[in-house]
Parts: sequence; C-alpha cells; structure tokens
Amino acid sequence: MRLFLALLLFGNLAVAQTRDLTLAREKNYLVIQGPHLPKGEIRINYLEAYCRPNSTTADWHDTTIGHTTELLSLSADQKTMKLRCSVKDGVIVNHTITASRDDVTFAITAHNPTATVSVAHWAQPCIRLGDFTGYDNKGKDLDDYLPKCFLFLDGKFARMDAIKPWIKEARYIPGQVWCPKEVPRTDVNPRPLSPLVPSNGLIGCTSGDEKQIFAVAFEPYQELFQGVARCLHSDFRIGGLKPGETKTIKGKIYIVANNVNDLLSRYAQDFPTASAK
Repeated sequence: MRLFLALLLFGNLAVAQTRDLTLAREKNYLVIQGPHLPKGEIRINYLEAYCRPNSTTADWHDTTIGHTTELLSLSADQKTMKLRCSVKDGVIVNHTITASRDDVTFAITAHNPTATVSVAHWAQPCIRLGDFTGYDNKGKDLDDYLPKCFLFLDGKFARMDAIKPWIKEARYIPGQVWCPKEVPRTDVNPRPLSPLVPSNGLIGCTSGDEKQIFAVAFEPYQELFQGVARCLHSDFRIGGLKPGETKTIKGKIYIVANNVNDLLSRYAQDFPTASAK
C-alpha cells in the first residue's frame, strides 16, 4: 500500500510539473509555453508600444514613442526572464517576468534618468489569443473570437459578444476600449471607446473547449482593449515620469481552470488595493 501511495504521489507530481508554464523570447515576442495550452504556447508582442497622452483621437504614429527591448537573462529552467526597454526619450524600463504552475508575474520598474519630463504614459503588451480561443487566425472576421472574451462590468462577468452598446466609430476600427475612471478618456487607444467603465482590471477569454480561462491584469492600468489581432490588452499605466523619478507596476497572467469565482479570488489576493476600488 505504501508503495502504491508513493507511486501515486510521484505520478501526480510529475503531471503537475508537466503542466508548469515556461518562458521563451523570440524576436519581440514573449512566449508562454505549456503542453496543456492549445498549440503549446501563447504569444505576446512584448512590448508593442510606449504611448503618449492625448491619444484617443490622434494618429497612432504620433502617439507611440520608439523603444528597443533587450533580453538580459533567462534562467536555465526558463522560469524567470529579465528584459530591459530603452525608450527613445531616455526612460529605462526593467521587467522581471516569472512563470509558475498556472500564472506569470510581471514586476516592472520605470525610471527616468534624464533631466527632462517623460511623456511615456502607458505601454501595450499585445496578447495574441486566436489559437487559445479556438480560432486559427486566418479568417476575415477579426471579431469572430468575441464570444470567448470577457471583462467585468457592474461587478458582473460579461461576454463581449453580449455587451451593449458596442461602439463602432473611431479614428481606427474595429476594436473596443474600456477606460477606468481614474484615467482621462482623452489618453487611450484611438479605437472605439466604450462608455462603459470596467469594474476591475481583469480582461480575458475562455479556451476553445471552455475548460480553461486566460486572464490578464496590470496595476495601475491605462485601459482594457480588444484589438484587431485577435488580441486582448491590459495596457499598463506609467503616467509620465519626472526627472529622476521611478515608478513600479505589477502584472499577472492567469491560465487556470474555468472557474470565474476562483479567478476573482486570485485577483483579489494578488491586487487587494485594485480589487477594493
């Protein structure tokens, strides 16, 4: 009996370990890997852009601030990655990204070493979720994955295909932006801006088989965004940097069993200040 229990425990441990998430870097993509993920991975354009304020009606090329991202290190077990972004206005942003069994943690530090105020107010991790939601990324309907996508409105889980109103006019279409109450509505993505205010910083989707949830949150965050690459964004907020100023941002990606109440409990534990707003 003891031998049987030992083998059972070892087997369960082995299964858990094979479901652990790992990290890779390919060109400008952060790749989250796991054998239980559809096609074995989720790709994130990390980072797509650093952005100025007064962006909601602006040309996208006038909004973005150029940057480069350097891979500093990746641990031997592919669990911890360190990146450094050099923004063209002189700001340095360091990212420590740590994978565990079912989540990925982001610890971000933005520092302005220059004598000039930085107008880097927010940044975009663009998370590609076509494969995760069961779509092959080849169809012409860029909103085909919306029935799988969600956020929280009026304290309730809301699937995007059922959200009303769904705004369809903006400088660039399609897509949808949700702006939290703390952020000026003039300072978000120039895509259709919803009048609805999200209840929290979580945005996510369910897998094609509905067995898993992918969700992401940053604190502070600038916007939640559904985009044109079958992507979802929780775009983190910097809010500008005075000369010599340093700010910190925290983020989480959850890839968990499809249980919304458990997800909200995790979010409240990880972001107690944000979830209490």
